[in-house]
Amino acid sequence: MFGKRYAASMINRSAGNAQDRRRFLRAAGMTGLGVVGAGALGGLTAGPAAAAAARPAAAAGEAAAPGVSDGAVLNFALNLEYLEAEFYLHAVTGRGLADAMTTGTGTRGGVTGGRAVRFETKTARQYAQEIAADEKAHVQFLRSALGSAAVSRPAIDLQSSFTAAAQAAGLVKPGRSFDAFACEENFLLAAFLFEDVGVTAYKGAAPLITNKTYLEAAAGILAVEAYHAANIRSALYQRGDAKATVKLSNARDSLDGAGDDDQGVIDARGNANIVPTDANGIAYSRSPGQVLNIVYLTPKAATSGGFFPQGVNGEVNTSAANG
Repeated sequence: MFGKRYAASMINRSAGNAQDRRRFLRAAGMTGLGVVGAGALGGLTAGPAAAAAARPAAAAGEAAAPGVSDGAVLNFALNLEYLEAEFYLHAVTGRGLADAMTTGTGTRGGVTGGRAVRFETKTARQYAQEIAADEKAHVQFLRSALGSAAVSRPAIDLQSSFTAAAQAAGLVKPGRSFDAFACEENFLLAAFLFEDVGVTAYKGAAPLITNKTYLEAAAGILAVEAYHAANIRSALYQRGDAKATVKLSNARDSLDGAGDDDQGVIDARGNANIVPTDANGIAYSRSPGQVLNIVYLTPKAATSGGFFPQGVNGEVNTSAANG
């Protein structure tokens, strides 16, 4: 889950050594490349001077210093995949990730809140089960790609964080709690809070990848996140919860900067808006700093808060200063 500048930095320094490159390709199922693919990968291992010359400066407001490494970018994504996996796994199984899938560098934290949801409909239950399996697979993939450099799961709050978000959006009154696992409706609204963020974050990387193998992998992850978001948005629209999604959308917009890109599942005229795009029918992007604004639940520069009460692990850990 990273912005355009981070993706460019990642591609320019992709696989700093042969061992890292082989590990990433094995994790992605990309071994056995032909002559063109192998040659392109070789071109990505330029010396330090060439890599530094090709490396763009970090964008204003993004959550890391210039020169952030591949590992830092992938670990940023892993932190967020931990959050999504824990949310969905708790909802469908009552349990989170196995301990063996949460170890690594940095401070390992526990998960507060979360339990199995008593789904009212077979459709919503199966959506949740499929998404949970995908998010668990994303965690496995990133941990395999990173090897011993993978960060551990940070402390995650699935309880008070949702209440804070719901109060900020006006879904519940101050002093009232919001339990994301209490019922199907609450679960779907909580899932909506996450899913669009994942799509907008992964989208930024695609235009910058020139190697076809990497492009295919990135496009596949983006497609999965977009399918998830469309499932959740469709389910909420069909339930008649569209107005609640507009409130949550406005809350996200208030956190990630001055722009007004975020969209609920209905437009200003009350028509269905399952696919949020710009006037050209294109999805928008968020920088890592903006993503952290949302999960930290703050419009300010911060290194912890909201769903990550002790912050995320790794170098990319600071939200943008938007207010």
